[in-house]
Amino acid sequence: MYRVFEALDELVTIVEEARGVPMTSSCVVPRGDALELLDDIRDALPGEVDDAQDVLDKRDEIVNRAREESETAVTSANAEAERTLAEATAEAERLVAEARARAEQLHADAIAEADRAVAAGQAEYRDLTERSRAESERMVQAGRDAYDRAVEEGRHEQARLVAQTEVVQAAHGEAARIVDEAHAEADRQRGDCDAYVDGKLAEFSELLSTTLRTVDSGRNHLRGTPGIGGRGAVYDYQAH
Repeated sequence: MYRVFEALDELVTIVEEARGVPMTSSCVVPRGDALELLDDIRDALPGEVDDAQDVLDKRDEIVNRAREESETAVTSANAEAERTLAEATAEAERLVAEARARAEQLHADAIAEADRAVAAGQAEYRDLTERSRAESERMVQAGRDAYDRAVEEGRHEQARLVAQTEVVQAAHGEAARIVDEAHAEADRQRGDCDAYVDGKLAEFSELLSTTLRTVDSGRNHLRGTPGIGGRGAVYDYQAH
């Protein structure tokens, strides 16, 4: 192919340098040189054309091979991507199912613990209330009994002293003192009863506070769990 271009360049040079014919655009070209160059072109052209055709054939073959390899690679890549996607999807579904099961178990455990704590608190409250009521009634009854005895003793003492004119005034004072002491004793016992009941109620209030802190801790633990696996992964105890 190089000889063809070289001969063409020489032929162009001959034409450009040829002597022109006056009054026309024609020129006088050396016939022998031109024919020699054209023979060179004719001789070189078939071989060069064959070489170019071989290059073109090989180019088409290379392009077809590259296209086939590309299509094969794309098909293989698509199959590998689909397989990887299927495996990733299966793994994600497995992880989501495990997380959902774990969240449901934590939820159930928290509810069971809260129910147990509330039941224990209610039982303790009922027991404290019953004991406090019984103790209050006992102390009130004891105060009443003491008051009644003191009043009865005062009456007897007053009746005995009334017969003695010189000690009537003293009897009234003693009777009043005894009655006042009876009232004071009843008030003291009633105050002790109130203090006892208040102490027991304070203990129960502390127990309820501890129970509520335990329930809140369980709720906070559930809220800290990642909410994967769809809606409803965290349970709101307050809304429930």
